Amino acid sequence: MSIVVFSHSDCLDHIPDEQHPECPARIAAINDQLIRSGMDFVLVRKDASDAPLEAIYRAHTKEHVDFVFAQIPEYDHEWIDPDTLVTAGSKSAALKAAGAAINAVDDVLTTYNKQAFCAVRPPGHHATRDKAMGFCLFNNVAIAAYHALETHGLERVAIVDFDVHHGNGTEDIVQGDERILFCSSFQQAFYPFTGEDTSADNVHNVPLPAGCKGPQWQEAVSQQWFKALEDFAPQLILISAGFDGHAEDDMSQFLLKEEDYHWISLKLKEIADNHCDGRIVSCLEGGYNLSALGRSVVAHLKGLL
Repeated sequence: MSIVVFSHSDCLDHIPDEQHPECPARIAAINDQLIRSGMDFVLVRKDASDAPLEAIYRAHTKEHVDFVFAQIPEYDHEWIDPDTLVTAGSKSAALKAAGAAINAVDDVLTTYNKQAFCAVRPPGHHATRDKAMGFCLFNNVAIAAYHALETHGLERVAIVDFDVHHGNGTEDIVQGDERILFCSSFQQAFYPFTGEDTSADNVHNVPLPAGCKGPQWQEAVSQQWFKALEDFAPQLILISAGFDGHAEDDMSQFLLKEEDYHWISLKLKEIADNHCDGRIVSCLEGGYNLSALGRSVVAHLKGLL
């Protein structure tokens, strides 16, 4: 058994200023830890291709896509909001990040490979249907979900988001679509300050307080996600894999550890084995302490195996 890892060197060309936490070094940190862990022998590495515009338009308005592309500068960088910027290489990076998610869906649905991980940036889960925000330009997992539904004819796709920040963009895009089940855990009263008053039947949010440790998080998501996922019986599970809830990551006040990411990966693998022949596509979201990020990704992939 192996995991396909989709990435591309273009994802390194989205280069914020030196102080920005969402930096190219994140990909290098993941690759370093994967090599150090000895996992390379169970990984199949593939280059991502550009996402076609028609696939992006399923999750975003054309006006949003045009706006992002229009902001791309020839040199230096251009701020879209106080957190989110674009640089000369951002268009290619964003197209490869979304393309990796599409490639991964194609791979797990049409080959013997059943699990894929997209080591890409910029991340995506804060990008709403018509707005870039929170370091995110295009919503990679939402694009992947609609690709699976519209191109491969699936009827039920689950998205599980364990980033410490609420996946507001994903929720904005998929809420009310009964073909998609969206499960998100996050630190409450925290950026982007959404998710606690959701009423859509296909959304299961788990807000938790600052200082949340692994046992509390595991109990909460067990109670509020797993039965919903089993009842939904997904034909594919997509993961917004954010590791910024790690105790060593100063982007939040959660106190999760590698073993928590290993645990949730094992649980999602069990559900995938029960309902969708083990098919899982995981896309990198947050995680900004480089050492903790790399170690957490290793734990995540070991759980998927």
